Amino acid sequence: MALAFDLQDFLIRARVLKLYRQALRVTRRSPVDARVELRTTIRQEMENSRDCNDRQKIRYLLSEGRERLKRLDEMLDMQGHPE
Repeated sequence: MALAFDLQDFLIRARVLKLYRQALRVTRRSPVDARVELRTTIRQEMENSRDCNDRQKIRYLLSEGRERLKRLDEMLDMQGHPE
């Protein structure tokens, strides 16, 4: 049975998937021995909120995720792992 999505749900879902893909791309720059752990952590964080239907909470989680991804990206830059 397919769930009915309105436009807002569709847009939020697209933002979540975009954040997930961006996070996985950033892991490519991490040290080889840390990649699997980072990817597992990212996947687990997404799975933990998978059943969330509260749009306000989802927007908060997206904002928090973008901030965490930005910090990870900056940390990798400082460690000398360029894009």
